[in-house]
Amino acid sequence: MSYRRKIISYFVLFLLFVTVSSALSQDKDFDKVQIKTVKLSENVYMLLGSGGNIGVYAGDDGVFIVDDQFAPLTKKIKAAIGKISDKKIRFVINTHWHFDHVGGNENLGEMGSVIIAHENVRKRMSTDQFIEFFQKKVPASPKVALPIITFTRDITFHPSEDDIHVFHASNAHTDGDAIVYFRNSNVIHTGDIYFAGLYPFIDTSAHGSVNGVIDAAQYVLSIINDDTKVIPGHGPLSNKAELSAYVNMLISLKAKISKQISAGKTIEEIQRTKPTQEFDEKWGHGMLTPDQFVQILYKDLSVNQK
Repeated sequence: MSYRRKIISYFVLFLLFVTVSSALSQDKDFDKVQIKTVKLSENVYMLLGSGGNIGVYAGDDGVFIVDDQFAPLTKKIKAAIGKISDKKIRFVINTHWHFDHVGGNENLGEMGSVIIAHENVRKRMSTDQFIEFFQKKVPASPKVALPIITFTRDITFHPSEDDIHVFHASNAHTDGDAIVYFRNSNVIHTGDIYFAGLYPFIDTSAHGSVNGVIDAAQYVLSIINDDTKVIPGHGPLSNKAELSAYVNMLISLKAKISKQISAGKTIEEIQRTKPTQEFDEKWGHGMLTPDQFVQILYKDLSVNQK
């Protein structure tokens, strides 16, 4: 890589890091955030704010939420939920350990909510972590923010109006991903295995992989139908057809980049071929630039091809 290209690459990565990190470090950024509520069924809602999308089940026996964004937004999130139900937030399920999905854990834990996640989420939240792609240190969470119930494969809740099945997606976005299926409501929350309309961030430093993302998304496609409402980890409300297009995009890019890796090409040589070009108009306007997504796939597939 030339000196000029290296400087540009580092500068773009720095800007991306600042964008992702600023929400965590500057409370004032949250003053302008508004929580938008979308009703999906009689008992299930989606909340959009800043960070990962929140799923909400509200029934006669209490409220169950999926993820909780950032700590400074807890009051706004509670206020939005209060317009749906006057019941207590009994359970919080974390789809994975990243701070834009678990930042409200401490507040909700102090309020008495029971936090649930895959066992690897608790392990990672219990110790200091490092997100290599962003060069981001994440300190261990306080005890009250940790999941107090963990599972290895799956867990099911049986509230009065629904059956809520939570199951692990192995080594996908991270090594602790959970997918939450509101069966009776025909709504599924994918967590960050699915970024709707965006190239996804795959945290290889937390044992995530594109193969795991594809496998998890394909499994979701196998259990839902054309009427299922799909809550992505990031992006707008989605559906089966859009999730299928996302999987096809990942499969295509995986094949293209794997072929070039097998031919001995470097990351710079692969980026110059613009392997994502046919998908950039639809998927390339999010958190990651096309070159950055290729960089993630290259790092992953160089050691995890199958």
